[in-house]
Amino acid sequence: MTQHAVASLAQLDEHRPLRVQAGSEELILIRQGDQVHAYQGSCPHAGAPLDEGVVCGGLLVCPWHKAAFAVDEGALCEPPALTDLRRYKAWVEGDQVWVDDQALPAIEPPRHSDARCFVVVGAGAAGSAAVATLLAHGFAGRLVWIDQERQPAYDRTSLSKFVIAGQMSPDEVPALLGVGVLRKGRLERKHGKVRLLDSEKRQVTLADGQQIDYDACLLATGGKAQRPDIPGVELPGVFTLRSREDAARLLDAAEPGQPAVVVGDGFIGLEAASALRKYGVQVHLVTRHQLPLARQLGERIGRTVRELHERKGVVFHGPTEVQRIEGQGKVEAVLLANGERLQTPLVLLGTGVRPATAFLQGVRLGADKSLQVDAEMRAAEGLWAAGDIATFPLSGRPVRIEHWRLAQQHGVIAAANMLGEQRRYADVPFFWTYQHGCTYEVLGHARHWNRIEFVGAPEQGDFIALQCVDEQVEAVIAKGYSDAMATLSQRMKRPLSLVQALALIG
Repeated sequence: MTQHAVASLAQLDEHRPLRVQAGSEELILIRQGDQVHAYQGSCPHAGAPLDEGVVCGGLLVCPWHKAAFAVDEGALCEPPALTDLRRYKAWVEGDQVWVDDQALPAIEPPRHSDARCFVVVGAGAAGSAAVATLLAHGFAGRLVWIDQERQPAYDRTSLSKFVIAGQMSPDEVPALLGVGVLRKGRLERKHGKVRLLDSEKRQVTLADGQQIDYDACLLATGGKAQRPDIPGVELPGVFTLRSREDAARLLDAAEPGQPAVVVGDGFIGLEAASALRKYGVQVHLVTRHQLPLARQLGERIGRTVRELHERKGVVFHGPTEVQRIEGQGKVEAVLLANGERLQTPLVLLGTGVRPATAFLQGVRLGADKSLQVDAEMRAAEGLWAAGDIATFPLSGRPVRIEHWRLAQQHGVIAAANMLGEQRRYADVPFFWTYQHGCTYEVLGHARHWNRIEFVGAPEQGDFIALQCVDEQVEAVIAKGYSDAMATLSQRMKRPLSLVQALALIG
């Protein structure tokens, strides 16, 4: 261990970390009054430079995906990161800040003898966040983690953004949990499919007949990609994109210079269109709307998104629908309701997902097959649900939101409540989409907004759009404006007026 003088106290700003070098270690320094804290320089989730983050309300907020860490100890407060920051000893002598170049040992929670069995079904965003939380909180009972995929717990968002663009192989998709986390406690990972969950018996039955009795169970099975009921949809060459295996099969079928038809202009369809263009495929996008995402983001941003895709060579078809998919033994063409016939060997369906809940017994499902949960993510006694399958109360109104980071937030809350806490969802939904090199971020969930206020112009570059109900901000959409979005991710936990938001953006 070596000590390094890395900065003067006067260089430190209480609202912005400072990146420094200590031997071979890149660290950040955060000032609180005359006290200085030193942490790893990059976010443990995706490696974002934390010196570009913002300090607000005692939290350090990651500039990319809005993970939040406690300034005073580096503890994880909000995903998508699932581990605390590495801490380094820091001190001040005179006006000089010194640090050690070896990380301090992590603080491990005590683990007491525990006879309970907890089951987590699903190893996507929600399930991984729940397992990480249970282990971080010191759960020492039997923890059974069940998933259908042989290599579960990976960053599914990479599939539509980078894997099918040829920028990342399916095997390189980042794992959600490190090996160190998975070695904690009494964790059992099972590859298998749940055939039946009986909430009254508190029992899970796997497809191979194995039965597991549980004290508490979290369902985090996510969604199944929907295949619309149209002729030819089961032909070879018609793909959905939900897993690493799906992405690998799609890449095997895609050929640069050849056509592909993407059905659907939601976020997955648009990201896939962008990625396949990057791979060199001639992309035809079948859409039911004149402007993509207009309902969610407004017509002005929808128009900008469409123009971005068209500049990059994506050909839009619509508003229309697929009437049938044609081919002898494999896909050869797609016939549209407007009479167009698109020759193609490959079709990708971006037509939404449905909750994976068919195995449930003893719990009533909603019309959309989702599970209704309370503010603590509880669906029944001893049973919690998180992520795409959960309809939960947001500001007192039931909603189901299919966003990756929100699923993680659900998983953290549910796991804490399985351990006896009484945590509720009081956060701000957030997601990001990456299309043709541009990242758009969305904070909040606006369903009935009636006005939108712009700072900057989406047609010209970076912007922030404030979706409001009258003078109250419901959601914020941005390209760029990293500092403002990081600050808003915390500030929007309380009611925010348009005037207050504009003042904060500056």
